[in-house]
Amino acid sequence: MTDIELRDKWDRRYDQALQAPCALEVLIENQHLLPAAGTGLDLACGLGGSGLFLAERGLQTWAWDLSAVAIEALNRRTGSLPLHAEVRDVVRDPPESDRFDVICVGHFLDRELCSRIAAALKPGGLLFYQTFSLERVDDSGPGNPRYRLAPNELLELFPQLLVRFYRDEGRVGDPSRGFRNRAQLVAARPL
Repeated sequence: MTDIELRDKWDRRYDQALQAPCALEVLIENQHLLPAAGTGLDLACGLGGSGLFLAERGLQTWAWDLSAVAIEALNRRTGSLPLHAEVRDVVRDPPESDRFDVICVGHFLDRELCSRIAAALKPGGLLFYQTFSLERVDDSGPGNPRYRLAPNELLELFPQLLVRFYRDEGRVGDPSRGFRNRAQLVAARPL
């Protein structure tokens, strides 16, 4: 898929979105780990639910996505919040090193970008990551296995960070309950 085709695909998807953006579950459930102040990034933000969440908590926040439609929708929601939404291809133009206190990544996976994401955290900074896994109980998420995590792979993608929280329930136990089809990670860059 070309860059233009990829951008058009996401523009169409966000143009048809009916629901308001939601923050990632991993961020909501672990918000007690957030710093009281600092800088945040919602990387590949889509409609920017996690970026809004960070900005509402006082972090100076950036939200980047390939889709101009998503960024326009997010800019209409920001009001006076400290949120800067920009169209940015994060694969071609990844975040700069030592820039953010918090980075959120949701339902986006580019394995080659992981070391750049970790390096973009300031010492002590936190990564909140949540995306789809290969072990799933239904057809939600991408059909292409390239965009899904193998069991425990999310832990392996960020070896330079300290794990503070991890969840990947796979198909264990009652598949109708719990957090399924996705993995979650909160990890910190060492001081």
